[in-house]
Amino acid sequence: MTSTAARPGTTTDGPPEDLALDLRFWAAANYLTAAQIYLLDNPLLREPLRREHIKPRLLGHWGTSPGLTMIYTLLNRLIRRTGAETLLVTGPGHGGPAVLAGAYLDGTYSEVRPEIGRDLAGLTRLVREFSTPGGVSSHAGIHIPGSIHEGGELGYALVHAAGAVFDDPDLLAVCVVGDGEAETGPLAGSWRLPAFLNPRRDGAVLPILHLNGYKISGPTILGRTSDEDVCAYLRSQGWDPVVVAGDDPEPVFRALDAALTHAHATIRELQAGARDGDGGPAHAWPAIVLRTPKGWTGPQEVDGVPVEGTFRSHQVPLAGVRDDPAHLAQLSRWLLSYRPQECFTDDGRLVPDLAALVPDGDLRISASTRAGGPRFRVRPLPLPPLEDYAIDVPGPGVVRHETTRPLGELLRDVLLRTGRPDGGGDFRLFSPDETNSNRLGAVFEVTDRCWQLPVLPGDDSLGPDGRVMEVLSEHLCEGWLEGYTLTGRHGLFATYEAFAMVSASMIVQHAKWLQTARNHPGRTPVPSLNVLLTSTTWRNDHNGFSHQGPGLIDTVAPLAPDVTRIWFPPDANSTLVVAEQCLRSRGQLNLIVVDKQRHLQYLDLEAARTLVSGGGCVWEWAGTEDPDRSRADLPDVVLAAAGDVPTLEVLAAAQLLRQYVPHLRLRVVDVVDLMGLLPPGEHPAAFTESRFHDLFTDTADVVFAFHGHPRAIHPLLHGRPDVDRFHVRGFTEHGTTTTPFDMVVLNRMSRYDLVLEALRRSRRVPEGGDRLARLCREQLARHRAYVVEALEDLPDVRDWTWSVS
Repeated sequence: MTSTAARPGTTTDGPPEDLALDLRFWAAANYLTAAQIYLLDNPLLREPLRREHIKPRLLGHWGTSPGLTMIYTLLNRLIRRTGAETLLVTGPGHGGPAVLAGAYLDGTYSEVRPEIGRDLAGLTRLVREFSTPGGVSSHAGIHIPGSIHEGGELGYALVHAAGAVFDDPDLLAVCVVGDGEAETGPLAGSWRLPAFLNPRRDGAVLPILHLNGYKISGPTILGRTSDEDVCAYLRSQGWDPVVVAGDDPEPVFRALDAALTHAHATIRELQAGARDGDGGPAHAWPAIVLRTPKGWTGPQEVDGVPVEGTFRSHQVPLAGVRDDPAHLAQLSRWLLSYRPQECFTDDGRLVPDLAALVPDGDLRISASTRAGGPRFRVRPLPLPPLEDYAIDVPGPGVVRHETTRPLGELLRDVLLRTGRPDGGGDFRLFSPDETNSNRLGAVFEVTDRCWQLPVLPGDDSLGPDGRVMEVLSEHLCEGWLEGYTLTGRHGLFATYEAFAMVSASMIVQHAKWLQTARNHPGRTPVPSLNVLLTSTTWRNDHNGFSHQGPGLIDTVAPLAPDVTRIWFPPDANSTLVVAEQCLRSRGQLNLIVVDKQRHLQYLDLEAARTLVSGGGCVWEWAGTEDPDRSRADLPDVVLAAAGDVPTLEVLAAAQLLRQYVPHLRLRVVDVVDLMGLLPPGEHPAAFTESRFHDLFTDTADVVFAFHGHPRAIHPLLHGRPDVDRFHVRGFTEHGTTTTPFDMVVLNRMSRYDLVLEALRRSRRVPEGGDRLARLCREQLARHRAYVVEALEDLPDVRDWTWSVS
């Protein structure tokens, strides 16, 4: 890399202040970063470096860290000058030691963890704990105050930064995007943020695309792309980039400081114009392209092989320091090149002139009140009473309704209650262009789809102040919601069930974050991440096999039990109750699975509350047991369901059994909280042993109709009495564009298949069972012939309602 401080199209004139102190602060941060990777003891090299001072396992990533420490240092300067409330999001998650060094130097880390004080003992513990058993991870994780983004999986930094600034007009989120991360699909989609960022009501995101040219073992695409082409790409996405580049620290520092200063002034100008009523942005949002050497200021060569400025500096540049005296000596020279004796006092404290560079109080980067720290606050969501939206259910299984439509009306009024005069608020709905499709369109009575681009005649519900975020990217919807909730606001991500799998790994990472934050002393519980899966496997009537997949259930079920819940409301009123509980919860990942189509409705609001509060219940009205039964008077067979379509088929099967084998003792159970199936102690929602017995008995066979893959149920039941008596029917990867009933037939979960299974599993063979079995087989054959000829379901199936006659 050349020694130029800037490339064409950039600004290079820095302010007149002498940057010598900032360069020393940068050296202190780089020293602590390297020390965390290598040192077990002797944290300031007050004595000659020896083998026993080195960790036995060297883990960490040096290559990206010097750029991060430089950005951290100059953001301190920007904050001191402007008072900007700043959140730092670091996409290169392996730069964790650099961000942790900044948090320690500004004092926040010691406030969160007093045992790691700002003295020699604290420094020793800081370096010893990094990436060691019982210590802290190598990423910018939950343990680093001020962080809302770990970066363990690349691609989501910019989308998290965007979610953080929505509806927070005073916040500046500086987002560092690594050039390895820039190769991912989610990050490529994230550059479209200017189409959704409103300068009147939102904060601002300042992306810093940090190009050091390499990933773990080779070059990066943008690292080998010209400045002109990189800038042209960013301009096409709505940004106004400048380039800062070089390998001489002082001119690069001055150029980056000037670029940050200019970007901040431009952002405030854009926001002021919009907030004074002059409309939207007069020009694009600023962005910075920063090119510095990978592993900057580290070893230039190791054993005669180039390291600085190559992929070899990605992790641990000197790997043999415990066994190779030459490597140990080279490490000592490297660490001492940062002159730690000029950065820290004899007792291990940051020297006063460097400590003075840290912003005051909550303006410190790591003390941001938006990032879940001790002064983090979440405003309660003002939910209206559910009675205003509950549908009238005169009796179970006789009226039909689009199950999610009342939920849309509830969300409409939540948006209304949380709105602000400037168009912002504390609640947003995120959906990949499917809000109306999923029957949530009532929200457009009070807000638009968020849109900062031109609006044309004929466009519907589109405008700059909209709080419905629609974009055909599950990555963006999920990531925006994550950033939004991690900074204290509330929301819902509604999507087609099959395509939610696009964001499955993001959901897994978020669950891990919530799990780790749950018991961390520096974190306050954030609003839950609520995901609504609709347009489900069973009712994609006009879509093909590609749209049929309940895989996210399988993904979420094994995750941390303290934070995960999977809900299967069977009808509209239970959906309202589940949504109310999820929107009020904190620190959870809630997966709500319910279809949008017209379905039979079963429960009034009171019965729905009973079902949801218990996680499941016996539907006495559907079975044939004596309501006054004793625990010894067990049913012959149990029919159970989890999900709306499975509930329909179970009830239709129960009606056939009641009609043709009335002496069969039948129990019908509906499960709404899937985690209740787990054994006690495995999940907070797990049914107690007594409760599980009251639902399923300990000995009767259970025919279980499940919304998802049958094999997802069996691991949950492990540890319950005689799990082999559970016979699960569900989605077995058979599907196409077909009728609703044909879908359940194809997957052998139809009412007729359930009846045949119940007769096979019943503890008694009831009189009339053979006749009913023949009827079921005949009906299945009749269905196959009819559906191909008539192109719709049999009338007695299509028009079926519950009846006790």
